Amino acid sequence: MSTLDKILEEINKAESIVILTHEHPDGDAVGTSLALYNALKLYGKNNVDLIIPECPKTFNFLPNANEIKKESSVENYDLAIAIDCSTYKMLNGWGKYFENANSTVVIDHHGTNTMYADYNFVNPDAPACAEVMIVALNYFNMEINKDIGTCLLVAIITDTGGFKYQGVTAETFQFVADLLNKGVNVSDTYRKVLQVKTKSAFELSRLATNRIEFFESGKIAYTYVTLEDYDKFNAIYGDHEGIVDVGRDIEGVEVSIFIREVKGKGLKVSLRSNDKVNVDEIALLFGGGGHLKAAGFYINGDFDTVKEKIINEVKRYL
Repeated sequence: MSTLDKILEEINKAESIVILTHEHPDGDAVGTSLALYNALKLYGKNNVDLIIPECPKTFNFLPNANEIKKESSVENYDLAIAIDCSTYKMLNGWGKYFENANSTVVIDHHGTNTMYADYNFVNPDAPACAEVMIVALNYFNMEINKDIGTCLLVAIITDTGGFKYQGVTAETFQFVADLLNKGVNVSDTYRKVLQVKTKSAFELSRLATNRIEFFESGKIAYTYVTLEDYDKFNAIYGDHEGIVDVGRDIEGVEVSIFIREVKGKGLKVSLRSNDKVNVDEIALLFGGGGHLKAAGFYINGDFDTVKEKIINEVKRYL
């Protein structure tokens, strides 16, 4: 019996299901989770909760995004499914729903996944978790309609940077072609998630861009934003998206470092690389993780100390 057979068996017998994803979710986390949520409802599962405490406003247009919950009063779900989440720790405070569930499943694409569920379906070669989900839904014979397809497309578009990252394969385009055949609008979706910015997001990005500093003869780009900056522009969670890519896209830069202050959490460090550095390894040193060219972690300390620590570490990898 394959892992997917066992997962389907768990879905079939579960009276109540909860879907969870990693803290500070991106488009892949939200899109893939919502795709599964919508697919399970269509499949006839009525008692399904999708819990995402902080969901970026960018994704409000997605089908049934208004049904996403911040928390739940259910103590014990029959089945908990974690999406796009490499470790139990990254479920953060919402791990309790996972821990208390009778049965647990992980669907993911991170090479650093710790296989923390009863059943783990993980493919590190997939550039987006959405691709792993498409394989699963097809295997389950669950319908992927236009709504579900739109959620999956958002996930693929955001995690591949609009198809520009190296992990993109012929299969990625095959998946997208299938979604197009369901009536999904690629240009409209692309515009909503990758091009349109709120005014506060633009201001935050402009400020961070002005602050960019270069080290190691231009091989390292560094910038940051503080909580004060967020307040100044009435910025909200999600408005920082894309800032780390600004540094990475400058000629000669190998690694881009972006640090932002998170209320009650210390500093969140995001790392992006071009060709030579595996930033996942650097993030792991600080208790984080991610992918070869995109990774991150939380750290306590002041900006200057943390900046120096990370730049020194990146220098070693150059």
